Amino acid sequence: MSTQKLLLVAGARPNFMKVAPIYWAIDRGGRGRFQVELVHTGQHYDASMSDGFFRDLGLPEPDVNLGVGSASHAEQTARVMVGFEEVLLARRPDAVIVVGDVNSTAACALVATKIDYGAARGAHAPSCRTRPLLVHVEAGLRSRDRGMPEEINRIVTDAISDLLLTTCRDAAANLVAEGVLREKIRFVGNPMIDSLRRCLPEADRSSVLADLGLGEGAFGLCTLHRPANVDRRETLAEILRALGELAAEVPILLPLHPRTRARIAEFGLDDRLGEAGRAPAGASVRRSGVVAVAPLSYLEMLKAMKEARFVLTDSGGVQEETTALGVPCVTLRDSTERPVTVEEGTNVLAAIGRREIAEALAAARRKALAARMPALWDGAAGPRIVEALEEALSPRLESARTRAA
Repeated sequence: MSTQKLLLVAGARPNFMKVAPIYWAIDRGGRGRFQVELVHTGQHYDASMSDGFFRDLGLPEPDVNLGVGSASHAEQTARVMVGFEEVLLARRPDAVIVVGDVNSTAACALVATKIDYGAARGAHAPSCRTRPLLVHVEAGLRSRDRGMPEEINRIVTDAISDLLLTTCRDAAANLVAEGVLREKIRFVGNPMIDSLRRCLPEADRSSVLADLGLGEGAFGLCTLHRPANVDRRETLAEILRALGELAAEVPILLPLHPRTRARIAEFGLDDRLGEAGRAPAGASVRRSGVVAVAPLSYLEMLKAMKEARFVLTDSGGVQEETTALGVPCVTLRDSTERPVTVEEGTNVLAAIGRREIAEALAAARRKALAARMPALWDGAAGPRIVEALEEALSPRLESARTRAA
Protein backbone atom coordinates (compact mmCIF):
# COMPACT_ATOMS: atom_id res chain seq x y z
CA MET A 1 0.00 0.00 0.00
CA SER A 2 1.47 3.35 -1.03
CA THR A 3 2.18 6.10 1.48
CA GLN A 4 -0.27 9.00 1.28
CA LYS A 5 0.70 12.59 2.04
CA LEU A 6 -1.27 14.66 4.55
CA LEU A 7 -0.99 18.37 5.29
CA LEU A 8 -2.05 19.21 8.84
CA VAL A 9 -2.87 22.93 9.07
CA ALA A 10 -2.80 25.17 12.15
CA GLY A 11 -3.04 28.93 12.22
CA ALA A 12 -3.70 30.18 15.74
CA ARG A 13 -3.30 29.18 19.38
CA PRO A 14 -6.57 27.19 19.64
CA ASN A 15 -5.53 25.07 16.63
CA PHE A 16 -2.33 23.66 18.08
CA MET A 17 -4.06 21.58 20.77
CA LYS A 18 -6.31 20.10 18.07
CA VAL A 19 -3.63 19.13 15.55
CA ALA A 20 -1.27 17.64 18.15
CA PRO A 21 -3.35 14.48 18.89
CA ILE A 22 -3.68 13.80 15.15
CA TYR A 23 0.09 14.10 14.72
CA TRP A 24 0.73 11.87 17.76
CA ALA A 25 -1.67 9.21 16.49
CA ILE A 26 -0.05 9.15 13.04
CA ASP A 27 3.41 9.12 14.61
CA ARG A 28 2.46 6.09 16.76
CA GLY A 29 0.64 3.96 14.24
CA GLY A 30 0.32 5.66 10.89
CA ARG A 31 3.94 5.88 9.74
CA GLY A 32 4.26 3.98 6.52
CA ARG A 33 0.58 4.56 5.80
CA PHE A 34 0.81 8.35 5.96
CA GLN A 35 3.46 11.00 5.48
CA VAL A 36 2.36 14.04 7.49
CA GLU A 37 3.63 17.61 7.27
CA LEU A 38 2.68 20.49 9.56
CA VAL A 39 1.71 23.83 8.04
CA HIS A 40 1.59 26.89 10.31
CA THR A 41 -0.06 29.83 8.58
CA GLY A 42 1.38 32.31 11.07
CA GLN A 43 -2.00 33.86 11.83
CA HIS A 44 -0.81 33.96 15.44
CA TYR A 45 2.72 35.28 15.00
CA ASP A 46 3.42 36.46 18.58
CA ALA A 47 5.87 33.94 20.09
CA SER A 48 3.81 33.80 23.30
CA MET A 49 0.76 32.75 21.27
CA SER A 50 2.53 30.30 18.99
CA ASP A 51 6.12 29.11 19.32
CA GLY A 52 5.99 27.72 22.85
CA PHE A 53 2.93 25.65 22.06
CA PHE A 54 4.84 23.38 19.70
CA ARG A 55 7.38 22.74 22.46
CA ASP A 56 4.73 22.18 25.15
CA LEU A 57 2.84 19.75 22.91
CA GLY A 58 5.89 17.82 21.78
CA LEU A 59 5.42 18.81 18.15
CA PRO A 60 8.29 19.34 15.72
CA GLU A 61 8.88 22.71 14.11
CA PRO A 62 6.36 23.23 11.27
CA ASP A 63 7.45 22.06 7.85
CA VAL A 64 5.97 25.26 6.43
CA ASN A 65 5.32 28.62 8.10
CA LEU A 66 3.46 31.08 5.87
CA GLY A 67 4.09 33.94 8.30
CA VAL A 68 0.97 35.86 7.31
CA GLY A 69 0.80 37.91 10.51
CA SER A 70 -1.98 40.23 11.62
CA ALA A 71 -4.30 42.17 9.32
CA SER A 72 -7.98 42.71 8.58
CA HIS A 73 -10.10 39.60 8.01
CA ALA A 74 -9.99 40.13 4.25
CA GLU A 75 -6.27 40.79 3.99
CA GLN A 76 -5.29 37.98 6.36
CA THR A 77 -7.52 35.48 4.54
CA ALA A 78 -6.11 36.55 1.18
CA ARG A 79 -2.51 36.19 2.35
CA VAL A 80 -3.20 32.69 3.65
CA MET A 81 -4.88 31.69 0.38
CA VAL A 82 -2.02 32.93 -1.79
CA GLY A 83 0.62 31.27 0.36
CA PHE A 84 -1.26 28.01 0.81
CA GLU A 85 -1.91 27.63 -2.92
CA GLU A 86 1.85 27.63 -3.49
CA VAL A 87 2.27 24.98 -0.78
CA LEU A 88 -0.37 22.72 -2.33
CA LEU A 89 1.09 22.96 -5.81
CA ALA A 90 4.58 22.22 -4.49
CA ARG A 91 3.60 19.30 -2.22
CA ARG A 92 0.41 17.92 -3.84
CA PRO A 93 -0.98 16.19 -0.74
CA ASP A 94 -3.65 13.50 -0.83
CA ALA A 95 -5.52 15.21 2.01
CA VAL A 96 -5.62 18.57 3.76
CA ILE A 97 -6.77 18.57 7.39
CA VAL A 98 -8.01 21.86 8.81
CA VAL A 99 -9.17 22.35 12.39
CA GLY A 100 -11.32 24.80 14.28
CA ASP A 101 -12.81 28.05 13.00
CA VAL A 102 -10.12 30.71 12.56
CA ASN A 103 -9.50 32.64 9.34
CA SER A 104 -6.77 30.19 8.36
CA THR A 105 -9.27 27.32 8.54
CA ALA A 106 -11.65 28.82 5.99
CA ALA A 107 -8.87 30.20 3.79
CA CYS A 108 -7.03 26.88 3.45
CA ALA A 109 -10.31 25.03 2.95
CA LEU A 110 -11.24 27.29 0.03
CA VAL A 111 -7.88 26.78 -1.65
CA ALA A 112 -7.96 22.99 -1.15
CA THR A 113 -11.36 22.68 -2.81
CA LYS A 114 -10.48 24.89 -5.81
CA ILE A 115 -6.95 23.69 -6.56
CA ASP A 116 -6.43 21.66 -9.73
CA TYR A 117 -3.28 19.55 -9.69
CA GLY A 118 -3.84 18.60 -13.30
CA ALA A 119 -3.65 22.22 -14.40
CA ALA A 120 0.10 22.24 -13.76
CA ARG A 121 1.66 20.72 -16.88
CA GLY A 122 3.74 17.60 -16.42
CA ALA A 123 2.76 17.22 -12.76
CA HIS A 124 1.61 13.90 -11.38
CA ALA A 125 -1.53 14.05 -9.26
CA PRO A 126 -1.34 11.82 -6.13
CA SER A 127 -3.56 8.72 -6.23
CA CYS A 128 -6.22 9.53 -8.83
CA ARG A 129 -7.00 12.94 -7.41
CA THR A 130 -7.07 16.30 -9.10
CA ARG A 131 -7.32 17.96 -5.69
CA PRO A 132 -6.82 16.84 -2.06
CA LEU A 133 -9.51 15.40 0.15
CA LEU A 134 -10.57 18.21 2.52
CA VAL A 135 -11.10 17.15 6.13
CA HIS A 136 -12.55 19.47 8.80
CA VAL A 137 -11.92 18.54 12.43
CA GLU A 138 -14.39 20.15 14.85
CA ALA A 139 -17.10 20.39 12.22
CA GLY A 140 -20.72 21.30 12.92
CA LEU A 141 -20.31 23.70 15.85
CA ARG A 142 -22.81 26.56 15.65
CA SER A 143 -23.48 29.59 17.86
CA ARG A 144 -26.34 30.86 15.61
CA ASP A 145 -24.63 34.27 15.77
CA ARG A 146 -23.44 35.33 12.33
CA GLY A 147 -22.05 38.51 13.80
CA MET A 148 -19.22 36.32 15.11
CA PRO A 149 -16.50 36.00 12.41
CA GLU A 150 -15.77 32.44 13.51
CA GLU A 151 -19.36 31.40 12.76
CA ILE A 152 -18.92 32.40 9.12
CA ASN A 153 -15.65 30.45 8.98
CA ARG A 154 -17.41 27.36 10.39
CA ILE A 155 -20.30 27.51 7.93
CA VAL A 156 -18.07 28.05 4.90
CA THR A 157 -15.60 25.31 5.84
CA ASP A 158 -18.29 22.75 6.59
CA ALA A 159 -20.15 23.49 3.34
CA ILE A 160 -17.14 22.57 1.19
CA SER A 161 -15.44 19.80 3.21
CA ASP A 162 -15.37 16.19 2.02
CA LEU A 163 -15.09 14.61 5.48
CA LEU A 164 -16.57 16.30 8.56
CA LEU A 165 -15.28 15.07 11.92
CA THR A 166 -17.37 16.17 14.91
CA THR A 167 -16.51 16.58 18.59
CA CYS A 168 -20.03 16.40 20.06
CA ARG A 169 -23.34 14.75 19.17
CA ASP A 170 -25.31 17.94 18.41
CA ALA A 171 -22.84 18.91 15.65
CA ALA A 172 -24.11 16.21 13.28
CA ALA A 173 -27.69 17.52 13.58
CA ASN A 174 -26.46 21.02 12.69
CA LEU A 175 -24.69 19.71 9.59
CA VAL A 176 -27.61 17.59 8.38
CA ALA A 177 -29.94 20.59 8.81
CA GLU A 178 -27.62 22.52 6.48
CA GLY A 179 -27.77 19.81 3.82
CA VAL A 180 -24.57 17.88 4.53
CA LEU A 181 -24.86 14.19 3.65
CA ARG A 182 -24.76 11.93 6.70
CA GLU A 183 -22.16 9.65 5.10
CA LYS A 184 -19.68 12.55 5.14
CA ILE A 185 -20.01 13.02 8.92
CA ARG A 186 -18.16 11.04 11.58
CA PHE A 187 -18.31 11.52 15.36
CA VAL A 188 -14.71 11.19 16.62
CA GLY A 189 -14.68 13.07 19.93
CA ASN A 190 -12.69 16.07 21.09
CA PRO A 191 -8.94 16.17 20.32
CA MET A 192 -8.43 19.11 22.72
CA ILE A 193 -9.16 16.71 25.56
CA ASP A 194 -6.47 14.35 24.24
CA SER A 195 -3.97 17.22 24.58
CA LEU A 196 -5.25 18.16 28.02
CA ARG A 197 -4.98 14.62 29.37
CA ARG A 198 -1.55 14.02 27.93
CA CYS A 199 -0.07 17.32 29.13
CA LEU A 200 -1.75 17.68 32.54
CA PRO A 201 0.87 15.72 34.53
CA GLU A 202 3.63 18.01 33.25
CA ALA A 203 1.42 21.08 33.77
CA ASP A 204 0.95 20.07 37.41
CA ARG A 205 4.68 20.58 37.92
CA SER A 206 4.53 24.20 36.71
CA SER A 207 5.55 26.85 39.25
CA VAL A 208 3.47 29.57 37.59
CA LEU A 209 1.06 30.05 40.52
CA ALA A 210 3.83 30.27 43.10
CA ASP A 211 5.71 32.65 40.82
CA LEU A 212 2.66 34.91 40.71
CA GLY A 213 1.93 34.67 44.43
CA LEU A 214 -1.36 32.85 43.87
CA GLY A 215 -2.58 30.07 46.12
CA GLU A 216 -4.20 26.99 44.61
CA GLY A 217 -7.99 27.37 44.69
CA ALA A 218 -7.60 30.94 45.98
CA PHE A 219 -7.94 32.91 42.75
CA GLY A 220 -10.13 33.35 39.69
CA LEU A 221 -8.90 33.18 36.11
CA CYS A 222 -10.10 35.35 33.22
CA THR A 223 -9.33 35.24 29.48
CA LEU A 224 -10.57 37.91 27.05
CA HIS A 225 -9.88 38.33 23.36
CA ARG A 226 -13.05 38.42 21.23
CA PRO A 227 -13.60 41.67 19.30
CA ALA A 228 -17.16 41.99 20.65
CA ASN A 229 -15.73 42.22 24.18
CA VAL A 230 -12.50 44.15 23.71
CA ASP A 231 -12.85 46.39 20.65
CA ARG A 232 -15.43 48.79 22.16
CA ARG A 233 -14.23 50.96 25.03
CA GLU A 234 -17.56 50.89 26.89
CA THR A 235 -17.78 47.09 26.84
CA LEU A 236 -14.15 46.52 27.81
CA ALA A 237 -14.38 49.12 30.59
CA GLU A 238 -17.49 47.42 31.98
CA ILE A 239 -15.79 44.02 31.99
CA LEU A 240 -12.71 45.41 33.73
CA ARG A 241 -14.95 47.18 36.25
CA ALA A 242 -16.72 43.90 37.01
CA LEU A 243 -13.38 42.12 37.34
CA GLY A 244 -12.16 44.79 39.73
CA GLU A 245 -15.20 44.33 41.95
CA LEU A 246 -14.79 40.55 41.97
CA ALA A 247 -11.07 40.97 42.63
CA ALA A 248 -11.81 42.83 45.85
CA GLU A 249 -12.85 39.42 47.23
CA VAL A 250 -10.42 37.08 45.42
CA PRO A 251 -7.50 37.88 43.09
CA ILE A 252 -8.26 37.52 39.37
CA LEU A 253 -5.46 36.29 37.12
CA LEU A 254 -5.75 37.95 33.70
CA PRO A 255 -3.31 36.71 31.02
CA LEU A 256 -3.46 39.46 28.42
CA HIS A 257 -4.01 38.44 24.79
CA PRO A 258 -2.05 40.85 22.53
CA ARG A 259 -5.32 42.24 21.14
CA THR A 260 -6.71 42.91 24.61
CA ARG A 261 -3.45 44.42 25.84
CA ALA A 262 -3.42 46.80 22.86
CA ARG A 263 -7.04 47.88 23.40
CA ILE A 264 -6.51 48.51 27.11
CA ALA A 265 -3.62 50.82 26.26
CA GLU A 266 -5.51 52.48 23.39
CA PHE A 267 -8.56 53.17 25.58
CA GLY A 268 -6.51 54.38 28.56
CA LEU A 269 -7.77 51.65 30.87
CA ASP A 270 -4.43 50.61 32.36
CA ASP A 271 -5.49 51.91 35.78
CA ARG A 272 -8.07 49.08 35.97
CA LEU A 273 -5.26 46.50 36.24
CA GLY A 274 -3.14 45.44 39.16
CA GLU A 275 0.59 44.83 39.36
CA ALA A 276 1.60 42.63 36.44
CA GLY A 277 4.97 41.40 37.66
CA ARG A 278 5.92 38.01 39.03
CA ALA A 279 6.05 37.73 42.80
CA PRO A 280 9.46 37.67 44.52
CA ALA A 281 10.52 34.38 46.08
CA GLY A 282 8.86 33.85 49.44
CA ALA A 283 6.25 36.55 48.86
CA SER A 284 2.93 36.17 50.66
CA VAL A 285 -0.11 34.94 48.73
CA ARG A 286 -2.04 37.70 46.97
CA ARG A 287 -5.37 38.48 48.59
CA SER A 288 -7.01 40.73 46.01
CA GLY A 289 -6.60 42.62 42.76
CA VAL A 290 -6.61 41.96 39.02
CA VAL A 291 -3.26 40.34 38.29
CA ALA A 292 -2.52 41.15 34.62
CA VAL A 293 0.28 39.10 33.07
CA ALA A 294 1.68 38.26 29.64
CA PRO A 295 0.06 35.28 27.86
CA LEU A 296 0.73 31.99 29.62
CA SER A 297 2.19 28.97 27.93
CA TYR A 298 -0.12 26.01 27.31
CA LEU A 299 1.21 24.13 30.34
CA GLU A 300 0.96 27.21 32.57
CA MET A 301 -2.60 27.82 31.38
CA LEU A 302 -3.60 24.23 32.15
CA LYS A 303 -2.16 24.58 35.65
CA ALA A 304 -4.01 27.85 36.20
CA MET A 305 -7.32 26.46 34.92
CA LYS A 306 -7.09 23.32 37.01
CA GLU A 307 -6.37 25.20 40.24
CA ALA A 308 -8.65 28.22 39.73
CA ARG A 309 -11.69 28.64 41.95
CA PHE A 310 -13.58 29.70 38.82
CA VAL A 311 -12.89 30.81 35.25
CA LEU A 312 -14.35 33.74 33.28
CA THR A 313 -13.77 33.57 29.53
CA ASP A 314 -14.95 34.38 26.03
CA SER A 315 -12.94 31.51 24.52
CA GLY A 316 -14.53 28.42 23.01
CA GLY A 317 -11.68 26.10 23.93
CA VAL A 318 -11.61 27.20 27.57
CA GLN A 319 -15.29 26.26 27.85
CA GLU A 320 -14.31 22.72 26.84
CA GLU A 321 -11.20 22.52 29.02
CA THR A 322 -12.97 23.73 32.17
CA THR A 323 -15.74 21.17 31.57
CA ALA A 324 -13.08 18.44 31.32
CA LEU A 325 -11.42 19.71 34.51
CA GLY A 326 -14.70 20.16 36.43
CA VAL A 327 -13.99 23.85 37.09
CA PRO A 328 -16.91 26.36 37.22
CA CYS A 329 -16.86 28.48 34.06
CA VAL A 330 -18.72 31.65 33.12
CA THR A 331 -18.65 32.56 29.42
CA LEU A 332 -18.95 36.30 28.81
CA ARG A 333 -21.10 35.91 25.70
CA ASP A 334 -24.80 35.56 24.97
CA SER A 335 -24.34 32.47 22.79
CA THR A 336 -21.98 29.52 22.49
CA GLU A 337 -21.09 27.16 19.67
CA ARG A 338 -20.40 24.53 22.34
CA PRO A 339 -23.80 24.01 24.02
CA VAL A 340 -22.67 20.63 25.37
CA THR A 341 -20.53 22.54 27.89
CA VAL A 342 -23.72 24.19 29.18
CA GLU A 343 -26.00 21.15 28.95
CA GLU A 344 -23.56 18.63 30.45
CA GLY A 345 -20.53 20.56 31.65
CA THR A 346 -19.67 23.38 34.02
CA ASN A 347 -20.36 26.34 31.75
CA VAL A 348 -22.91 29.16 32.19
CA LEU A 349 -23.43 32.10 29.80
CA ALA A 350 -23.52 35.59 31.27
CA ALA A 351 -24.20 39.14 30.20
CA ILE A 352 -21.58 41.76 31.02
CA GLY A 353 -21.99 43.25 34.50
CA ARG A 354 -21.03 42.57 38.13
CA ARG A 355 -24.47 41.29 39.18
CA GLU A 356 -24.95 39.14 36.08
CA ILE A 357 -21.50 37.59 36.40
CA ALA A 358 -21.98 36.94 40.13
CA GLU A 359 -25.29 35.18 39.48
CA ALA A 360 -23.73 33.10 36.69
CA LEU A 361 -20.81 32.17 38.95
CA ALA A 362 -23.19 30.85 41.59
CA ALA A 363 -24.98 28.80 38.93
CA ALA A 364 -21.68 27.49 37.52
CA ARG A 365 -20.54 26.34 40.96
CA ARG A 366 -23.78 24.39 41.37
CA LYS A 367 -23.41 22.90 37.89
CA ALA A 368 -19.84 21.80 38.58
CA LEU A 369 -21.09 19.49 41.34
CA ALA A 370 -23.23 17.51 38.87
CA ALA A 371 -21.30 17.97 35.62
CA ARG A 372 -20.39 14.98 33.48
CA MET A 373 -17.87 14.40 30.73
CA PRO A 374 -19.44 14.62 27.25
CA ALA A 375 -19.36 11.50 25.07
CA LEU A 376 -15.98 10.59 23.51
CA TRP A 377 -14.10 13.27 25.43
CA ASP A 378 -11.94 10.37 26.52
CA GLY A 379 -8.45 11.19 25.26
CA ALA A 380 -8.72 8.89 22.23
CA ALA A 381 -10.01 11.28 19.56
CA GLY A 382 -6.65 11.33 17.74
CA PRO A 383 -6.67 7.59 16.89
CA ARG A 384 -10.31 7.81 15.80
CA ILE A 385 -9.46 10.70 13.48
CA VAL A 386 -6.65 8.66 11.91
CA GLU A 387 -9.02 5.72 11.51
CA ALA A 388 -11.50 8.00 9.71
CA LEU A 389 -8.72 9.25 7.44
CA GLU A 390 -7.61 5.72 6.60
CA GLU A 391 -11.16 4.79 5.65
CA ALA A 392 -11.75 7.94 3.57
CA LEU A 393 -8.45 7.52 1.74
CA SER A 394 -8.76 3.78 1.16
CA PRO A 395 -8.09 2.67 -2.44
CA ARG A 396 -11.65 1.32 -2.71
CA LEU A 397 -13.21 4.68 -1.89
CA GLU A 398 -10.68 6.56 -3.99
CA SER A 399 -11.53 4.39 -6.99
CA ALA A 400 -15.25 4.90 -6.45
CA ARG A 401 -14.80 8.68 -6.30
CA THR A 402 -12.77 8.64 -9.50
CA ARG A 403 -15.45 6.66 -11.35
CA ALA A 404 -18.13 9.00 -10.03
CA ALA A 405 -16.18 11.97 -11.34
